[in-house]
Amino acid sequence: MRVRLILGEALTGLRRNISMVISIVLVTFVSLTFVGAAMLMQMQIGEMRDYWVGRAQVAVFMCSSISSTPSCADGVADDEQVQSVRDKLDSEALQSVIRDYRFETRDEAYANVLSLYGDDYADFVTPEQLNETFWVNLVDPTQSDVIAEAFGNTDGVEQVKDQLKYLEPLFSALTVATYIAIGIAVLMLIAAVLLIATTIRLSAFARRKELGIMRLVGASNRFIQTPFILEGVFAAFIGSLLASAAIVAGVQFGVGGYLQERVDFITTWVDLGDALLVVPVVIAIGLVLAAVSAGFAIRRWLRA
Repeated sequence: MRVRLILGEALTGLRRNISMVISIVLVTFVSLTFVGAAMLMQMQIGEMRDYWVGRAQVAVFMCSSISSTPSCADGVADDEQVQSVRDKLDSEALQSVIRDYRFETRDEAYANVLSLYGDDYADFVTPEQLNETFWVNLVDPTQSDVIAEAFGNTDGVEQVKDQLKYLEPLFSALTVATYIAIGIAVLMLIAAVLLIATTIRLSAFARRKELGIMRLVGASNRFIQTPFILEGVFAAFIGSLLASAAIVAGVQFGVGGYLQERVDFITTWVDLGDALLVVPVVIAIGLVLAAVSAGFAIRRWLRA
């Protein structure tokens, strides 16, 4: 009977403030959608980083006919210089750093260029203009500086490049986008909290006579507060469910049905499993914030 009475009071409050309830639902929906999107973006960045870190290589470019660095003053790297680099890569000093490496000849590089850009480039590029290259896979990709220091000033070596550094601007841009989504989500959550608190205060003010009678007959503060807290929690729960549906739909159709088919250089994407991990967190955030803000608002009103 007590539970039925509390639920009845909560439903009465929802009916009286239907416009404010709809506002809470919409604000909660938008804010939690941004929260979920930010979490999924961070997951996507992590998956991309893990994928590319494991595949990124350090390239040791040998001097070609068009190299102009001081270490290429003698022109094209000869067999002795190439062997010197190979011996250093095989040395015990670098065995703990290097997992394996592959040597690419000028002819192989030339064939790769034509396969990527077409035979029309054969009139503009010759094998002599391309570098012989050692493609090095590291045990720990973050130790690329070791290779750069080992071969940076070696005769016959034009330059040492870490492929992972080319991806850092992409990761940085995605991280900034994540922070922007988090910032918007925080602002929207603050708006939702304030809106819930205002709604509860208005609902309590509208029923001030009923509350006064309940206090006179000995009703506890907890009994009085619970229906108001349930009002905020119920509205926030609906918003959380809408946000969860938007997150799942975004991953299923936006990522799985659109981006995967059009963005080829990204091979690992967040999937429905990741979205289902985010959904409980989103719902929990919505319920906790609603309960705390509603409880705080009605507690302050009862003390007034």
